[in-house]
Amino acid sequence: MRTTLAMAALLSGLITLAPAAQARDGIGPAGAAALGAIGGLAVGGAIASSANNGYYPGQPVYRAPPRPVYVEEDYGPVCHFERRRTIDAYGDVFIRRVRVCE
Repeated sequence: MRTTLAMAALLSGLITLAPAAQARDGIGPAGAAALGAIGGLAVGGAIASSANNGYYPGQPVYRAPPRPVYVEEDYGPVCHFERRRTIDAYGDVFIRRVRVCE
């Protein structure tokens, strides 16, 4: 927080002490302000990236491969579902899923 306030004070001081932009060499005041903003962003980005490299540690990170998984075969009954048509006492036809084990 103190760093942010100090930078804001420094930048506001630099802005008030800076001479007014002149219209020589075909660059108007708005163009000079735009070039200053772009240059400030470039320099600020360079300073920020050199000071803190928090997103990428710089070294590749390797992990051990996962251990193999062995699945035991199930030799029990083989079951599946079949659709069977059933008729109730009122004569309505229903299709129900029935589990069939072999």
